[in-house]
Amino acid sequence: MSASASQRGLAVRAPGLASWLDVNAETLDTDATLCGAVVPHLAEAGLLRIGVPSELGGDGGTIGDAIDSVAEVAEHSFAAAFVLWGQRTFIEYLLQSPNRGLRERLLPTLLSGELAGATGLSNAMKYLSAIEPLQIRAVDAAAPADMASGGRAWRVSGGLPWITNLRKQGFVAAAAVDHASGGPPSIFAIAHHTPGVTRSDDLDLVGLRGTNTAALQIKEALVTEDDRITDDAPAWLTHVRPAFLGLQCGMSLGLARRSLAGADEGGPGASAALADEAAALHEQLHALAARLKSGVLQGEFVASPARLFELRIALAGVVHGAATLEVQAGGGRGYLRGLSGVARRQREAAFVPIVTPSLVQLKNQLAAQRAQRKTGTAS
Repeated sequence: MSASASQRGLAVRAPGLASWLDVNAETLDTDATLCGAVVPHLAEAGLLRIGVPSELGGDGGTIGDAIDSVAEVAEHSFAAAFVLWGQRTFIEYLLQSPNRGLRERLLPTLLSGELAGATGLSNAMKYLSAIEPLQIRAVDAAAPADMASGGRAWRVSGGLPWITNLRKQGFVAAAAVDHASGGPPSIFAIAHHTPGVTRSDDLDLVGLRGTNTAALQIKEALVTEDDRITDDAPAWLTHVRPAFLGLQCGMSLGLARRSLAGADEGGPGASAALADEAAALHEQLHALAARLKSGVLQGEFVASPARLFELRIALAGVVHGAATLEVQAGGGRGYLRGLSGVARRQREAAFVPIVTPSLVQLKNQLAAQRAQRKTGTAS
């Protein structure tokens, strides 16, 4: 870690966590040895409570502060930041859910790190943008005898092929569900111990192997009104999407900052040769970070999601540029095992364009919007 990075960010906020991540960053990327320890470490450092109202057990602050925390973790370990994104995003779902009982039931164990929260809504976000249909279906069922009078229940079936933070010690996943009886789709919190819910083995990923990333299969699992995050998924997703993508963009912010710091560590000759490119990327990164936090905090991206899509695409470009500069600055040293994190950050940077929604999906969505505007103008 560079001297400048060691004097700010996570090293100041949570030095114990920063040291643990620095020591174990390669392990978290290359195998699953420590996958059960990440959420507890994040919780112990207090990161899961950032941006959560104090009356709900949090430390206060805003979603912008939570984005900063994801970025700070990503400077040390992109895998840990990926887990933090999943956990903190699920917490945000509960904060924005009208289901107070569900929030009161789950939030304490999510904040303490005892329970892992998996966002599970990549499919739903793509559904919201008309990219793919929902993959889970619900049919009406008889409510269990111990449920409050008037409550509803459903049997849900389907699957989600890729979910992060399905911690084996216990998880709850958000899933968007189409109703066979019609009406708007719902989003449910589905617990790991629900009969009919099966977690696959960890996916055989190129990197990020310590993130508890697996598939989820659901067969006639019983869920009730008590488990429902929202009964109007399209409307609710529109409001929660800026936090979903904003926290996700925090991973890119942190990785780009760390790669640019690595480029600065390449020696005076390399630094001089790359100075103009590095300065331009630093300036672009600072501007994008400010726009991201402002847009999320002020609600701009609820009404104008295209601006958030464009921002994420731009951030991915900065990540690619920063990672490339770090390779150039490090030279052959970066190609030797154990001497730096350059190779790991190249793998991490390669993941940024494909995390859902992928850049291709976002670009297609923006192109479709432009075509609609053009058609509307012409008519």
